[in-house]
Amino acid sequence: VNPLTGTEIPIYVADYVLMEYGTGAVMAVPAHDQRDFEFARKYDLPVIVVIQPEGADLDGATMTEAHIEEGTMVNSGPFDGMPSLDGVRRVTEYLEEQGMGKAAVNWRLRDWLISRQRYWGNPIPIIYCDKCGMVPVAYEDLPVMLPDDVDVGAGAPLAQHEGFVSTVCPSCGGPGRRETDTMDTFTCSSWYFLRYTSPHDETLPFARDAADYWMPVDQYIGGIEHAIMHLLYSRFFTKALHDAEMIDCVEPFSNLLTQGMVKLGGATMSKSRGNVIAPDEIVASYGADTARMFILFAAPPEKDLEWSQEGVDGIYRFLNRAWRIVLETIDKGLAGPSSGVGESEKSASGLRGDVHRTIKKVGDDIGRFNFNTAISAIMELVNAMYKVSQSSERDAAMGEAAETVVLLLAPFAPHMAEELWERQGHAESVHRQPWPQYDPEFAKTETVTLVVQVNGKVRDRIEIEAGASDDEIKEVAVASERVAKFVEGKEVVKVIAVPGKLVNIVVK
Repeated sequence: VNPLTGTEIPIYVADYVLMEYGTGAVMAVPAHDQRDFEFARKYDLPVIVVIQPEGADLDGATMTEAHIEEGTMVNSGPFDGMPSLDGVRRVTEYLEEQGMGKAAVNWRLRDWLISRQRYWGNPIPIIYCDKCGMVPVAYEDLPVMLPDDVDVGAGAPLAQHEGFVSTVCPSCGGPGRRETDTMDTFTCSSWYFLRYTSPHDETLPFARDAADYWMPVDQYIGGIEHAIMHLLYSRFFTKALHDAEMIDCVEPFSNLLTQGMVKLGGATMSKSRGNVIAPDEIVASYGADTARMFILFAAPPEKDLEWSQEGVDGIYRFLNRAWRIVLETIDKGLAGPSSGVGESEKSASGLRGDVHRTIKKVGDDIGRFNFNTAISAIMELVNAMYKVSQSSERDAAMGEAAETVVLLLAPFAPHMAEELWERQGHAESVHRQPWPQYDPEFAKTETVTLVVQVNGKVRDRIEIEAGASDDEIKEVAVASERVAKFVEGKEVVKVIAVPGKLVNIVVK
């Protein structure tokens, strides 16, 4: 009996199998499932419409195919007239309230071709015995170690290695044969981060207290090819270990950054395509710092990077400019923090402002993984130093600027920064220095007042940093509380920004 309508439901037994379900009982809905529809027509079974499409009146007796789209529920008792999507939820809630059923999520995990491995994967700790059958390797004999002297060109290297295959049955002491298949390497990559929490433990894969202290991983960074299988299986392994009470955490990673691919001429670099540029060539001609810095500058990390020889040349020129200006300050004896009192107080204040605003921006951008804009800010600071150095007056802030540039460059151009730091008279590595701190007073930026209009009518005035980009201006304008009530429930057609003057939001 249908618990919702009170009508009897006929039961049919047939040699009919659905690939997703296998054998068993299924609730057939012939009017709304093509497979059920064809089955019902073949055996002349009734077809009852329970979802009517808008503007139509389906008749189960005359339908030529199942209606599988959304619509309005009919022949569904108290749920008649409901949109079908809402109806599914409401029916489930009703069944739960009546104690007749509940919602459930079915999960299915593929084994990811675990049977393909023949040597380089995880050994399976199983021994086969003619007397005892399949026997697990004794605990004290774990881990099973793969032999080094194998013929990797053979179809099944382990199966042909007599010294590995032949062993003793842990149960009866008779002759045994080791399992010669190995698990896929994903079984290692799915939990390796836990091994990092206690890498020197020789008795356990990881120590519980160490794993609970370090996990979950704060930041996971990987290519898009890892964002599906690896992430999925890492989560599965972590949850399984949690359920086995081996770790506290339920999720392996707190944050995920999926980095973009490197492209050349619009195509992803690949050995198979033959469009790879060897890093050795760049390092030999420009140095490792140029290669590293170009990659970080050319695009945000989550975007694809188009390799550009012109871009490499540009970074090389910038690093040379930074090198020269820092050496110039050393030659003039200007190394070291500024006291804020120089021969030209006005000029010093201007450069000091640039220094402290740059420290703030670079620090903030690195925290957001916006390495390209962080490098751009360092470039602007170097340009500001050149303007001061070309003036007729020496500037007491130049020493502070020079040290700041070296400290800020250290994550991006580590080798050059180390060399310059030593030339500035420091004994300890630049990479062991604390991150430079900025003075909020010096880091203040000039602001401008912008008029915000909605369809040409003034609705607000906002303060924003001078020089803010169009996107930043638009974002602040749309977020205004005074503007929100004139935009709410309407479609924003476009946002027009006139830097330094106004923002006009067009809605309809």
